Amino acid sequence: MTSPVSLRVSADKSTGVAVLTLDRPGKLNAIDLALAAELVAAWRELRFDDSVRAVVLTGAGERAFCTGLDRGVEVPQPGSPYMVDDPLETVGPKANDLWKPVIAAVQGMACGGAFYLLGEAEFVVADSTATFFDPHTTYGMVSAYESIYMAQRMPFGEVARMALMGTAERMSAQRAYEIGLVSELTVAGGALAAAEEAAAVIASYPTEAVQGTVRAVWAAREATRAQALAHAPHLVSLGNLPGERQAGLFAGRRRDFRVR
Repeated sequence: MTSPVSLRVSADKSTGVAVLTLDRPGKLNAIDLALAAELVAAWRELRFDDSVRAVVLTGAGERAFCTGLDRGVEVPQPGSPYMVDDPLETVGPKANDLWKPVIAAVQGMACGGAFYLLGEAEFVVADSTATFFDPHTTYGMVSAYESIYMAQRMPFGEVARMALMGTAERMSAQRAYEIGLVSELTVAGGALAAAEEAAAVIASYPTEAVQGTVRAVWAAREATRAQALAHAPHLVSLGNLPGERQAGLFAGRRRDFRVR
């Protein structure tokens, strides 16, 4: 498997584990259109690689797992509230029909569009530096897709608070562990190793049983998720401020925040 420019892919055939690393540390691993395309290609390639039986997804550098959509990306939109082009809609494994287990290893910031990826992982391992927040409302954007994905993983009140508090507040790794968003909390720098260890254990089990279990677990939540996501494009189209007003809010963004 070749390694693209913005996404490093390495596979260990002895363990059956592949590690996908978002590799734009200078941009806090924000997803531009090239990286979005690379993620789609990687997930779809992994569907056909029988030597890979479990996947770990992480981000390069110490500052961020992923900070969502790169603000430099321009995505032209149809002039109708019934049609929205979402560049992150297919960046996750399940959106690409990959039913091999995926574990997210998080250190540093995970925010906004990162939730598309966390929302389609089987579980999340994080180190003590991890923080989670959703900046959408601060910058005049509707948190639709992100909140829907997080509603599958967090109590309602926690999802609502994260989405509505915007950039003023970040959820600590400890709090994320307490509410179940994070399944394992490690020391700083330890998330990737812990995720790889768990992935190797899972990859050692019979493939048919593992993938059948993944599919069964997701079957329990897919109907709710699909119904909710069907509303997201209209909510985004109706509720987002025009791009120039978003840019103005972003330019004047606050630098202080509370960690809870």
